[in-house]
Amino acid sequence: MFNSINRGVKRTCPHCGDGKLFSGYLKITNCRVCKAPTGDIRADDLPPYLTILLVGHIIVPMLVFFEAVYHPPLWIQMAVWPSMALLLMLFVLPFIKGGVAGLIWHLQPSGSEQP
Repeated sequence: MFNSINRGVKRTCPHCGDGKLFSGYLKITNCRVCKAPTGDIRADDLPPYLTILLVGHIIVPMLVFFEAVYHPPLWIQMAVWPSMALLLMLFVLPFIKGGVAGLIWHLQPSGSEQP
């Protein structure tokens, strides 16, 4: 299980670990190396939730610390913290989505999610 998740976090195919998992920023496609049908993996809802949870646990303590120690003006905080949160979310989301795709690949749900 952890092998598939680790391969997904590395954004490689959870089956072989060699092919790319994403064709774009977040679009999961079939593996070009081992031809595994990874494009059928539907990891849509859990990755954003986990990303917001992780980024919130990183940003909020930093915000509270800087407010308590430095007392920056409100306009600086309104410019800095949302921007940092957005950039961190955009950076972390593909890694978390890859990990969730690896978990789904390992669990191999029996039902088809094809539209």
